[in-house]
Amino acid sequence: TEIETPYYFNIAPNYDATITPRSLGRRGFMIGGEFRYLGEGYSGNVEAEWLPDDDIRQRDRGSFRYRHIGQLDSNWQVRADLYRVSDDRFFEDLGDSLTSISTTLLESSTGVYGRGKRWTASALLRDFQLVDPLIDNSATPFRQVPQLRFDTLTPTGFRSVQVGLRSELVGFDHTVRAAGQRLDLYPYLRAPIERSWGFFRPELGYRYTRYALDRELANDDQSPSRGTPIASLDTGLLFERPARLFSRDMLQTLEPRLYYLRVPYREQDDLPLFDTQELSFSYAQLFRSNRFTGADRQMDANQLTAAISTRFFNAETGEERASVTFGQIHYFDPQRVQLDPLSTPSVLDGSPYIADLQFNLTNRLSGGISTQWDGDNHQTQLSSVRGQYRFGQEGVANLAYRFRRTAVDPVEQIDATALIPVSERWRLVGRWNYSLTDRTSLEAFGGLQWESCCMAIRLLGRHYVRNREGDKNNALYVEIELKGLGRFGRTSEELLQRAILGYTR
Repeated sequence: TEIETPYYFNIAPNYDATITPRSLGRRGFMIGGEFRYLGEGYSGNVEAEWLPDDDIRQRDRGSFRYRHIGQLDSNWQVRADLYRVSDDRFFEDLGDSLTSISTTLLESSTGVYGRGKRWTASALLRDFQLVDPLIDNSATPFRQVPQLRFDTLTPTGFRSVQVGLRSELVGFDHTVRAAGQRLDLYPYLRAPIERSWGFFRPELGYRYTRYALDRELANDDQSPSRGTPIASLDTGLLFERPARLFSRDMLQTLEPRLYYLRVPYREQDDLPLFDTQELSFSYAQLFRSNRFTGADRQMDANQLTAAISTRFFNAETGEERASVTFGQIHYFDPQRVQLDPLSTPSVLDGSPYIADLQFNLTNRLSGGISTQWDGDNHQTQLSSVRGQYRFGQEGVANLAYRFRRTAVDPVEQIDATALIPVSERWRLVGRWNYSLTDRTSLEAFGGLQWESCCMAIRLLGRHYVRNREGDKNNALYVEIELKGLGRFGRTSEELLQRAILGYTR
């Protein structure tokens, strides 16, 4: 049984605080609080929780988060987001959602950010806390102390030619692993031609990356480097015509697009991996010059992307009612650059085919279908189907299917949610999130809610996965909210907002 009663203190017109005592049954008594402030050009808040001597874990538990944003002048601002918890089981024991249970990393950062007419810059410190008990601490990402960035794009005065620079200097640090520093520079020329009927965007650049490594990390060279020319051409056309769809006047567009990328191969096996991972394949990846995040790897490429889209707009209002997109990358050469030096080059003829359909047939009925199909292996890599129907003033029903192929077992789930107004004050709510792969429910809940201008009562029964080992809990949420004064019982409204797409109070 949990009882939570917040107390609000209006300290000043621009300061306030909320203190929240919370009884956690056998775990003991937790105290939580939030302090908010607002000034001319700045704002922030501090949130903290403290559970002394958890009777189950036999230790003190707590969390702390500080967020601040302040405008220094017309070009510069300072931002901070510091987040820490006491242990790697904190969200498992004291969180109440699949999202919190699956949290692996907490990122903390603070820095200054600048933006001008033709430039952006930043200088920040970034740290991470690993909160997954099944992952060793050596897998914690490297701290960035600091990370300096400067980007600019400036016209040259010669036709449409622009000169640009993307640059980054990072100092990496780690508690148990050797580290170093990295400089990444990408000067480039761009000459875009933009017209109402299409675009033509050639770009030519040179990416240079150099390291200063700790002696333990370096092989024979403590200052390895890599230099790679990158050339690309992005071009597309836009056609439009009147059309009819579902007996309505529409404006249909047809948008073919070609993107050619050429990056010669450079040996990179001696370069470290500080912050680089391979991106999940998506539609945006069709038009990127690198399939890796970070600067530790620059892919080689001799490839052509072909994509086509069509959209349907309401001829009277301009609202987009439907869109269909299809695309694929064709590889002329094997992809030799890999994260793991022992991996063999990829010799696929092409990337998976990507197809996407989005529709808003009416203001009440919407949905979408997305899929990635691997033509070389003749199998689906990813697919999702979703639909939403709104009814009455507040009613909403969602149904979604998700599939993703992984190296071990595929992820395949069904997710159904609904909010059903029964009368002016009564509403039914429910969710069923089922794993077809594991043949088990990840989360299921159902309940009802009564609400008036001054009071709300919520009753919710819930069955859900509570930790990474797959153990489950059954919970009964009984919440009585006296609006403007406080609430008794387990907070369920945040759970409903997070779980039901389209949920409104």
